[in-house]
Amino acid sequence: MDHETFRRYGHELIDWVADYMRNVETYPVLSRVSPGEIRDRVPPSPPEEGETMEAVIEDFRRIILPGITHWNHPRFFAYFPANHSGPSILAELLSAALGINAMLWQTSPAATELEERVMDWLRQMLGLPGEFRGVIQDTASTATLCALICARERSSGFRINEKGFMGGVMDGALRIYTSGEAHSSVEKDARIAGFGSQNVVKVDVDAAFAMVPEDLEKRILADRNSGLIPCCVVATVGTTSSTALDPLRPIGEIARRYGLWLHVDAALAGSAAILPEKRWILDGIELVDSFVFNPHKWLFTNFDCSAFFVRDPEALTRTLSILPEYLKTDLDRQVTNFRDWGIQLGRRFRALKLWFVIRSYGVEGLRTKLRDHLRWAQEFKEWVEKDPDFEILAPVPLNTVCFRFNPWGEGASAEDLERLNKAVLDEVNRSGRIFITHTKLKGDFSLRLCVGQTQTQRHHVREAWEALCETRTVKKHRKG
Repeated sequence: MDHETFRRYGHELIDWVADYMRNVETYPVLSRVSPGEIRDRVPPSPPEEGETMEAVIEDFRRIILPGITHWNHPRFFAYFPANHSGPSILAELLSAALGINAMLWQTSPAATELEERVMDWLRQMLGLPGEFRGVIQDTASTATLCALICARERSSGFRINEKGFMGGVMDGALRIYTSGEAHSSVEKDARIAGFGSQNVVKVDVDAAFAMVPEDLEKRILADRNSGLIPCCVVATVGTTSSTALDPLRPIGEIARRYGLWLHVDAALAGSAAILPEKRWILDGIELVDSFVFNPHKWLFTNFDCSAFFVRDPEALTRTLSILPEYLKTDLDRQVTNFRDWGIQLGRRFRALKLWFVIRSYGVEGLRTKLRDHLRWAQEFKEWVEKDPDFEILAPVPLNTVCFRFNPWGEGASAEDLERLNKAVLDEVNRSGRIFITHTKLKGDFSLRLCVGQTQTQRHHVREAWEALCETRTVKKHRKG
């Protein structure tokens, strides 16, 4: 493709993106295609000869768009958001054009030094301790894996990296403690890091689905008495099911008392700490060893962009650094080489989009959007509470509401309520008007609505409530 052809199609696609962002509400939120439908529309073999961009773009519209679930739709209330914004998209375009690999300072000094600066901006915005240093990872799952490996190496005196688990380094199994409401990535990362699923200890949660510190300490002591080695605690600030908030201060005190690494997963909820009135969710952060939150969830920055902070960068780099001759430079002692701060060697220029977003919105602009989302989530909670056919199933500290339809009252069985609410979920999602998801809280099937999409306004949240209320006819279904 020559430069002028690129310019022509670039203008065409930018126009399409601008129109799409303006008109995204006209699409059904959830894709309506059947399994295999998109695959069957794509030829099973690649083309021998190049095709025109007109044909490729037309097939994008004809084949790909029907199979898109629109995460940037203002009535997307499922999961947690994977957000974007105009400034972030433009920065992503520039990053793609530059095409750099930000593994070393030398491979693009601007990428490294901008990342250092914007991560410190985030540290200040969240009120994290001054000694914290940050690096951008792809996802919170990867950041948690880095934290677990650091905890493993600190517990073993950095010998497992050299000898492995079977090298006679440890006298007992290393144990990880997290709540039953923690993200599934904790167990997955424990498998990858060699701990094993059976060494992930699920600590009890309270009525608000937050970790119980007393049970944590009890389990740590029981393991020590059994010859096992407590290694790491993973606390969650904003669980995936209900945004429950583990109490960091008592957990941190226990971790310090017994020498455990404390990692905090605040993937969505961490963004709320840029609000002075919500900074209490990180009370005790000075006791934490590592912390992660995702600007790509609730800070209007394109996926992927996960902010990972560590108190002791040397522990991270000592754990993850391998230095072959071909990566050495004369400046290594003077600069940061982020290739030593994560799993990947190659790194995209993610800091650019974060820089664009923070500068375009300003901290106050970001706070305004978060406050709106929090206020509308509380309004939705109040609508649920006032309606006798619905009930709240978990506290709503932030922007996620867990609730269910229950026209039958206390006499309804869990099975009947699950069947009923699954029917409600399927009906509202099939309509294309909104997209919500479900979870289970202490075994109870719960509908789940999260307010956090960049373009969402109050009337979109109201439309979600109206769509749910229109399903009242399903209450006429006989129980069982």
